[in-house]
Amino acid sequence: MANARERIVVIESDAATRDALQAAMQGAGYDATTFATFQEGLDAIHATGADLLLLDSRMPDLSAREAVATIRGSAATEALRVILLVGPSAEERAAAIDLGADDAISRPLESSELLARVRAQFRAQRAEAQLRAKARIAEEGQQIAHTAFEALAVTEKMTSDAFTLDRRLKIGFGAVFALAAIMGIIYFGFARSAQKETQRANATIAKLEGGLMRQQDLIAQARKLRGQGGIEAATVPVGKEELKRQADELKSKLAGASSTELASLQQQLQATNERLKRIEKEGSAAQNLIPMDVQSVCLLHVSVAFSQKQSGRRLRYAGLNPQSEPLQDSGGNPILTLEGRGPEVKLDVFGTGFLAGAGGRVLTNRHVAEPWWRNDELKELTAQGFQPEISLIRAYFPGDPRAFHAEIQQISQDTDLATVRVDVQDLKRPVLSTDASKAAATSGEPIVLMGYATGLAAILARTDEDTAQQILTHGSGDVGQILDELARRSLIRPLITQGHIGDVLPDKIVFDAQTTSGGSGGPLFNQQGKVIGVTYAVLKGFGGSNFGIPIRLGEPLIGQ
Repeated sequence: MANARERIVVIESDAATRDALQAAMQGAGYDATTFATFQEGLDAIHATGADLLLLDSRMPDLSAREAVATIRGSAATEALRVILLVGPSAEERAAAIDLGADDAISRPLESSELLARVRAQFRAQRAEAQLRAKARIAEEGQQIAHTAFEALAVTEKMTSDAFTLDRRLKIGFGAVFALAAIMGIIYFGFARSAQKETQRANATIAKLEGGLMRQQDLIAQARKLRGQGGIEAATVPVGKEELKRQADELKSKLAGASSTELASLQQQLQATNERLKRIEKEGSAAQNLIPMDVQSVCLLHVSVAFSQKQSGRRLRYAGLNPQSEPLQDSGGNPILTLEGRGPEVKLDVFGTGFLAGAGGRVLTNRHVAEPWWRNDELKELTAQGFQPEISLIRAYFPGDPRAFHAEIQQISQDTDLATVRVDVQDLKRPVLSTDASKAAATSGEPIVLMGYATGLAAILARTDEDTAQQILTHGSGDVGQILDELARRSLIRPLITQGHIGDVLPDKIVFDAQTTSGGSGGPLFNQQGKVIGVTYAVLKGFGGSNFGIPIRLGEPLIGQ
């Protein structure tokens, strides 16, 4: 599905700088194209349009003054924002602003500052678009009012003349008024219905956003996870600490036990110690598997946008307040619109995937790749005339600072599985081994689970409070930028939990390894380090019985 990202054109004479700027812009989620000469860039802007221009002030084919004048003199580029890339002096920056550029930034270019200035220009551009839309509405309203006054004057004259006409003309004139009244009722009825639909959409979006993590919510949840003994403690086998506690209690009882109780307590202590040794042995085996496989388990960030079915226009926020939050109506719901250039309404979904085939083929759940699948809340928007669609899919692998673009490759029509093709570029990661045999999954056998349970909160919990605050502030509330910063700091890696298989059914594996939302799509390993299933149903909060899809049901997708 087509992305509707803001388009940036880069005109830069130096090839290395050109490539660096394109990588930085695309890494931030923008649609960036580069050109070596002004004329090439101008032709591209006229042909496909652009929202922002990064312009080298030292172009060989045209001076900066002539280039800015050309841009400002064209109706096709009236709303285009221009940032000039100038030398290091303050005089050059001031001269760039005097030439008519919207902003100027000095070389050498610093990526975070440049991206901040780009975001600032887009915010200003959206505000201007909203003002233009409001002005257009006001002008149209004025024209309608003027037309109404003219119609009223004509009506008064017709009424005056009607007194001189016969009865039949009077009846005809009355019919015209009756028809006008009916049309007015129909119009106001339609307008009221449209308003109700918009209000319903606003309420649905507000409900969806209620499940999203805002900055302070993320900090609070990360703090909670950190306070529960550290997120890395999830790698402790299920029941190990409980067995240790039981053994200590039995030892205390033995010290003061009577002769009749002694034999029974010793037998209980021996059984507890044997269970503890077995779990520790399983844990040691799991620790040997983890380093080999963890690098191939990725975090998937899926961004969902919403389009009106009839027009295809994207659903947008009417505007942002000074805290960069959507404007709200009197009921506290976000104000939505299909007009202007406000930020698109996006739903950010997190899940897990793992390399299961050559060419960057990643296996995950269908409800991760298509978040609206079997989602009742998103169905409410569909019923209101809005179609959810993928805006962006990005994959993050442990130990690599890059965000890899991904697209849906194949969707299973039989079960909750899908594959996405990740553009892995030069990334070298092994494809995980699988075992689809009946003997691969047996009740009572130990298993290891990997996944990004609780999404961003669990990742932030691995660092200290100050670092988490810095990362969120750096991201300015943008999920993509927060993830990029986490990847740059090598903080993105899956949680690893251990447990046992409770039951094996034809279409599912029941297990007790801890996981929660965000862990969907994670690989389930047996003792031999083979993937035997894919997590697909989890309970809110850690614990409980969770479910995996047997890997044999995914074989048609991964080509084995």
